[in-house]
Amino acid sequence: MLVDPGPESSLHTVLDKLGDERPEAILLTHIHLDHAAATGALVARWPDLPVYVHERGAPHIVDPSRLLASAERLYGDKLEYLWGKIQPVPEANVTALAGGEVVRGMRVAYTPGHASHHVSYLHEETGTAFVGDVAACRIPPTNLIVPPTPPPDIDVELWEDSIATIESWDPTTLALTHFGPVDEPAAHLAEAKRRLREEADLVREMDEPAYEADLQRRISEELDPEVREEMFQAVPTAYQWSGLDRYWRKKAEREA
Repeated sequence: MLVDPGPESSLHTVLDKLGDERPEAILLTHIHLDHAAATGALVARWPDLPVYVHERGAPHIVDPSRLLASAERLYGDKLEYLWGKIQPVPEANVTALAGGEVVRGMRVAYTPGHASHHVSYLHEETGTAFVGDVAACRIPPTNLIVPPTPPPDIDVELWEDSIATIESWDPTTLALTHFGPVDEPAAHLAEAKRRLREEADLVREMDEPAYEADLQRRISEELDPEVREEMFQAVPTAYQWSGLDRYWRKKAEREA
């Protein structure tokens, strides 16, 4: 199985790594373009390739027009440069997930908070949990953990519940989409939960320019230059504040 094939703009890297192999299936943690945009191109290459995705995301990989319109508002004319050409996936290839299934030896859990269409997978034989963005971003062996908080779906309480779901699996390894395996899952998940709440509190206290400058400073201080740019790509600071600000505004509306 191929979990989160990434953007179409880096499809050549995926194909180089696959070599003569072809995946039996694609498993998407969620449909954000940095995780899923290459899916259509891979299905075009192998027309019988099955794709598994949460039921809320499934319609948008079959017909990506609304997804692309939303992404264009964020990225403007950089959209294709960043993510490549997004091809639709035939509906016949798509299996919609709700959470609770077992797919090809992978236990599926619904894990919203970062995205309303996010699932995670536990490979039961090895204990490896494929967690998308729920366990945040980290560049091992560095220790800095940064939760990605772009709009529009950020919900801190749901995200904390999703981290608890991963903790309940007691995995031996976390497979982070950004960037690679973590062999101390319990400590990592606890820190991811702490950092998520910390970032949410900072957004409530700061306006957007102040928060973005502060986050850039903290990342720059904690990471060496050679890995700093990778983190800024995975966690674009221009979008971090707006996702959490929207969370606070929605929360205030619900409690009013």
